[in-house]
Amino acid sequence: MRVWTLHPKHLDAKGLVALWREALLAQKVLRGGTRGYRHHPQLARFRARRNPVAAIGSYLRAVAAEARQRGYAFDESKIAPARTRTKLSATRGQLLYERKHLLKKLRRRDPARGRELHRTREPEAHPLFRIVPGGIEPWEITEARRIK
Repeated sequence: MRVWTLHPKHLDAKGLVALWREALLAQKVLRGGTRGYRHHPQLARFRARRNPVAAIGSYLRAVAAEARQRGYAFDESKIAPARTRTKLSATRGQLLYERKHLLKKLRRRDPARGRELHRTREPEAHPLFRIVPGGIEPWEITEARRIK
């Protein structure tokens, strides 16, 4: 499961569709509707909110808006009605780590989009996030953390 800190505009078509599916799964998990993925580290930042379902709902709305702008028809009725105006904090290190991770994927899947992202020194964050100083988030599973 990958719930990107990056703005969905940076994703290729395959990545945007995958994000939609995975964020919907995250919403189901946060609503208590699954047995699996309940302890997935990507959900920690949503669980830290007073209303995690509202946070993921707001996240999904921005993903749906990007899809609409590209002419895709995601079923927005699947998004929980709860909303939040409060931004979640995410570190600059996390944003840059995700940029690097996405660039690897785009080299194979969409080289033109990858070149565009590569030229972007400071990628835009998903509208739900406020970027703060800091390194990679502790919940992120990096190669270095996998080896330990």
